[in-house]
Amino acid sequence: MEIKIREALREDCQRLLDLVHELAVYERAPDEVTVTLQEFEDAGFGPHPVWKAFVAESQGKIQGFGLYYIRYSTWKGCRMYLEDLLVTEEMRGKGIGKLIFDRLIQEAVEKDFNGMTWQVLDWNEPAINFYKKYNAPLDGGWLNVALSKEQINVLAVNNDVSSR
Repeated sequence: MEIKIREALREDCQRLLDLVHELAVYERAPDEVTVTLQEFEDAGFGPHPVWKAFVAESQGKIQGFGLYYIRYSTWKGCRMYLEDLLVTEEMRGKGIGKLIFDRLIQEAVEKDFNGMTWQVLDWNEPAINFYKKYNAPLDGGWLNVALSKEQINVLAVNNDVSSR
C-alpha cells in the first residue's frame, strides 16, 4: 500500500470536512461541527488563509490529514497549533498517522516555528499513546475556555461594545 503525503488543495475540502465529521463522532460530539464547506474553503484557500493541511492519500483517496494554523505566544513566539490529526478508522495502525505527524514536524522546522502545540482528550488513550512515542509531555494544568459566536454577539449587545 503506497501512501502519499501532500499539501491539501481546495478540492480536498469536502473530503476533509467528511473526516472532520468522522472525528467529531469519535470524540462524542457529532453535532458540534457547524462550519460550512464554503467557510472551510475560504478559511484555507481564500484571500487570507488561516489554516494549512497535509493529507495522506492511498489509491487516490484521502485517508487522513493533519491541519494546523499559526498560534502566537507572547512567551514563545510563533508556534504551530495542530488543530486536527485524523486517520480514517479502517486505515489506523498502518503508520499513516506517523507519516502525517512527521510531515508536520518537517513543516515546523521549515517555517522555523518555536514549537508545536495541540490538545488531546484525556480519554483518548490511542492518541495519548501515539504522542507519548514522540516524548510529548501532557500538561494537565490548563483548562479550555471558549465563547461561541452567539455568546460573543449577546455580550456585545449587553455590554454595548458596538458603540465604543
